[in-house]
Amino acid sequence: MRRIFLFAAAVLVIGFVGWKGFSYAVVTGMLGQERDAGVIYGDATPDPVIIARREADQSLSPDNTSKQVLFGDLHVHSSYSTDAFLWALPLNHGKGVHPVADACDYARYCSAIDFWSITDHAEAITPERWTQTKQSVRQCQAKSTDQTNPDLVSMMGFEWTQVGGVPSEHFGHKNVIFLGLDDDEIAARPIAAQGAATQALRTNAAGIPPIVAMADFKNRNVYYDFNTFLKNIRDVPECDPNLPSSQLSLECYESAKLPGDLIERLSDQGLDPLIIPHGTSWGFYTPPGTSWDKQLAPKHRPEKFRLIEIYSGHGNSEEYRDYQNIIEIEPDVSAACPPKQDGFTPPCVRAGELIEQRCLSEGNGSEICAIKSQAARDAAASMGVPYHLAIASETPEDWLDSGQCTDCYLPPFHHRPKTSVQYGLAISNFDDVAEDENPIRFNWGFIASSDNHRARPGTGYKEIARRLNTESGGVVDPKFRKMFIRDEPAPDSTVYRKTREELTALTGFQLTELERQSSFWQTGGLAAVHSEGRSREEIWDALQRRETYATSGPRMLLWFDRIGEDGSEAPMGATVDASTSGTFKVTAVGSYKQKPGCPDFAVDALGGDRIESLCAGECYNPSDQRNLIERIEIIRIRPQTSPEEQITNLIDDPFLVHQCTPDETGCSFEFGDPDFAAGARDVLYYARAIQEARPTINAEPIQCERDEEGSCIKASLCYGDWRSGDAECTSMKDVRAWSSPIYLNYSKQAEASVEASNEQ
Repeated sequence: MRRIFLFAAAVLVIGFVGWKGFSYAVVTGMLGQERDAGVIYGDATPDPVIIARREADQSLSPDNTSKQVLFGDLHVHSSYSTDAFLWALPLNHGKGVHPVADACDYARYCSAIDFWSITDHAEAITPERWTQTKQSVRQCQAKSTDQTNPDLVSMMGFEWTQVGGVPSEHFGHKNVIFLGLDDDEIAARPIAAQGAATQALRTNAAGIPPIVAMADFKNRNVYYDFNTFLKNIRDVPECDPNLPSSQLSLECYESAKLPGDLIERLSDQGLDPLIIPHGTSWGFYTPPGTSWDKQLAPKHRPEKFRLIEIYSGHGNSEEYRDYQNIIEIEPDVSAACPPKQDGFTPPCVRAGELIEQRCLSEGNGSEICAIKSQAARDAAASMGVPYHLAIASETPEDWLDSGQCTDCYLPPFHHRPKTSVQYGLAISNFDDVAEDENPIRFNWGFIASSDNHRARPGTGYKEIARRLNTESGGVVDPKFRKMFIRDEPAPDSTVYRKTREELTALTGFQLTELERQSSFWQTGGLAAVHSEGRSREEIWDALQRRETYATSGPRMLLWFDRIGEDGSEAPMGATVDASTSGTFKVTAVGSYKQKPGCPDFAVDALGGDRIESLCAGECYNPSDQRNLIERIEIIRIRPQTSPEEQITNLIDDPFLVHQCTPDETGCSFEFGDPDFAAGARDVLYYARAIQEARPTINAEPIQCERDEEGSCIKASLCYGDWRSGDAECTSMKDVRAWSSPIYLNYSKQAEASVEASNEQ
């Protein structure tokens, strides 16, 4: 009855002001309200719980190290991010909003991690939202009664969300994380990127049409609020680009075009935060042909990127492959389509196949269809990310497994090998470097994160709730599909080549394969640190010295150290001058097997209803049994010593493989590398531990029916919209942890020092 009354009241209002007036009020955000940062419900985790976790992990550490292994998530979005709010809408299977406060309760009681940071897109954060975020994160931190030994460390951050339309202009996303929580320890304003991402998240983001609010009448207020959210973003005036960051008003929108500009603006405020690249090889926005090389230029300050996110719920950016997606003819302007390669089909090849099939079905001759097929390949290659727009009314299944790395571990959608972590570690910049100077190289430590857009840090503890703990989402009804996927002509053999200017005018999700991506979202990874203690400063110090590792979600334990000829020890993340490889020691211990449900202390803290809505009724709930480590792999990379060296010859993946015997207490082994001294060149090594398989959401992103030659002939996807229902789409997949590399810089002087020490 109440719903009927409200609907009748709305009809009367519309009749009074007119549909046009009502529509104008909805679209312009006049009817909605700005959402706040939410309410934190839970207090600090009980001390005995924290002590028990620490003692259980430390009891298995090699050599009885005093350092603690702590787990966190430094990449989390709330509904203060445009895309996060959009996917939270009920029409997209969402719950309305996911405020910053939810992230606090989730981190403390659902995922039970040790540290986290909020990193909403700077492009959508207004001055009011920045203030609200700081207040909420401070409230979360204040729940800990002992700040020298807190149960949870909460950090402030934002995401610089850069996207370039062509390879030379693409620098990718960076998370900016601050140590302190006081105003003078945090950027006065989040600093946004410029270009396509700004247009999508701020300038040209489309509001919700009034008809949607009327069709989903009981949820109308959240649609009104979303449009108000967009209005409030656009109402913030641009900062004066000619003024230093320290002289700008607190009430303006600040942006930086390039990574070096971002760093300069932060430095001008007296800040030196962590700046962490992520999603580097995600092809759903990274133009094919993009590489790490240009970011090694000194003006982009590569030395400031101490850590890199190797894995997240968006996929694994680790692995290099030497396949080609396009062949550049004129950089940033035109490209040709390469042929199929071993295990890889370029999307442009598949575009040609689709057009040829349509052409033949229309009754045309093979000669005409071959010409049309070539035109489709050329058009798709030159259009880059939105290649699919060259063909009208294609379906996600039509593309089969084209564009995908079919032998990578949980790869991102359209994995770009030249922006992978391995490629970045193998390249060197010799420009303007004197003969006696070292070339410029990246020197990264590894972390993983969730990149969850529903205020849920540390989602990988259990493979549950696909639409909450991964980015899977989509419209609840096909009638809403037109909001995101434009109408197209009927499928035929016409090729729609678009210029760069035409593509630039098409903003938002029509440029990406929104629906096909849904099969590639996984639950998130975790960052692990070897820390002297639980305090904010101790965790920060571990991050700074790169004594970090990444996991694909579960809390595996991993140690990777080098013992030098003189007995000196160096942990993961260290850089060492050496003349011999020394001895490397690796120890990996499996994560705890999980019990169903949530611990009593979590239910007591949040209550049953919030446990159900926030944690989907499942928390980190370890048993006393551990999973088994199956093997440990060592990856060796020898960075370029000249520009002519081919990258594929410099990456040994794997260099060594150690098969583990089943043992819940873990797996250890030692190794050396006699080739290091003989090669007389710099080398880096990292360990990759592989744990026994578990059911994993979207572990098989594209389920193919294959012919006798192994080619995909029919594809099945796991959709986020109405088509896949509530299916979790799990299949068996192993679990992984990646240590930060140990960097060995070859030095004859180090050899002399060791010899002198031995003589003494």
